[in-house]
Amino acid sequence: MKFKARLVLFSLLFTFIISAQAQQPPTAAESAEKLRAQLLEVQTKEEALRARAQQLDEALKPENIERSLAGVGSTRPEDLRENRRRQLQIERDSVESQLKLLEASRTHLEAAIRDADAHAYQESARGPSPINQMTIESDRGTRWLISGGIGGVVGALVAGIFVHRRLKRRA
Repeated sequence: MKFKARLVLFSLLFTFIISAQAQQPPTAAESAEKLRAQLLEVQTKEEALRARAQQLDEALKPENIERSLAGVGSTRPEDLRENRRRQLQIERDSVESQLKLLEASRTHLEAAIRDADAHAYQESARGPSPINQMTIESDRGTRWLISGGIGGVVGALVAGIFVHRRLKRRA
């Protein structure tokens, strides 16, 4: 039982080390691309909300409110119309506040993209720093070491299991 526990502990530790080395901070260009994707998402939401706001503006016209309640019978149709108008106005106000939030978010993202683009330009103009160059070289060596290490560990695990079973059969 101790052998299995050690094996599991070793494999978890090895996996943790590999995942920790695989994570690298994003470059300015990568950050700018992520920000552009977020901006596109915000713009898509803005367009959908603007379309909904336009629909609500149309639905708020008195003739359209009356048309929407044409099949509903009531002794107080003016109350029904007022309730419908109030519901539509509440939804319209909600859409407007969401639009304001998205506009602020869009403005913030556009500024962040400009900053990230400027930073990426500066990085590209400087070229790779000696530290970045060492990191790149180290990453290449690490990938080679990891791929060989994974194969070695898998082979050692298989061999260890094979030897353990063989020893277990003799006993």
